[in-house]
Amino acid sequence: MELSMVSMDLTLLHCPLCLRPLKPPVYECKGGHLACADCCVERPGNQRQCQKCERGGGFDVRNTAVDAVLSSARVECPHEGCGLYVTYHKLADHLSVCPLAPCKCLVPVCGYEGPPPALSHHITTVHAMPMHRIQYGNALQLQVPLSEPRLLPFAEEDGRAFFLVGGVLDIGAPIAVSVVCIKAGASPLPHYVAKLWANGPPGEPKGRTDAVKVEMEVTCSKDPGDVAVQELTFFTIPPKPLAGAKLVSLHIQIDKLTS
Repeated sequence: MELSMVSMDLTLLHCPLCLRPLKPPVYECKGGHLACADCCVERPGNQRQCQKCERGGGFDVRNTAVDAVLSSARVECPHEGCGLYVTYHKLADHLSVCPLAPCKCLVPVCGYEGPPPALSHHITTVHAMPMHRIQYGNALQLQVPLSEPRLLPFAEEDGRAFFLVGGVLDIGAPIAVSVVCIKAGASPLPHYVAKLWANGPPGEPKGRTDAVKVEMEVTCSKDPGDVAVQELTFFTIPPKPLAGAKLVSLHIQIDKLTS
């Protein structure tokens, strides 16, 4: 069956009681007025009565014709570049997981918002934030500046951008790190795990190096700057390799989980 474009007032597809989009099953009163199933069940008894109908009574008749309309009514995702047509009453769910949902710029005073591909380009060009290509499952060694500890690893496999915040609070004190995937926070699989470690000074026996490691689940967010600050994870790097340094050598590995 071909899809036909129809123009209509979408408020007609909303429940007159709760004002949310109607979804099957839909019920009607004796006068033909509609209500969603949630309103028929969740509201107190006196509020389940039709307030528009002179005949009174509740919404106790299933309207299968309206159910069929609701199941076939589709609208285009408003996010630029998506182009997916979604059943209208499922639009809100799609918007919360759409891979092209606009995300906020990492720079607090900027105010720019755009889909992840455009946002990555904006960050690297307008704000000159360094971008490092990374492959899932392989470690990338980064020189994290102590004064401006913000980096943008970039996964070549699927174009996904990860925002890394990392820096030493003080010599001998814990290092704070956070990794955020720039996309809609409620997105489904895949999920990501980040492993970070830094090597301490060589110790005994000969050739051995102490390594400080941390593993964390990567949060997905449309507001990566704020989330990164909220979810800092701390681990301690020995003070010797940091003495007089402006950079700290940090390894990062991002694993992509699909189950």
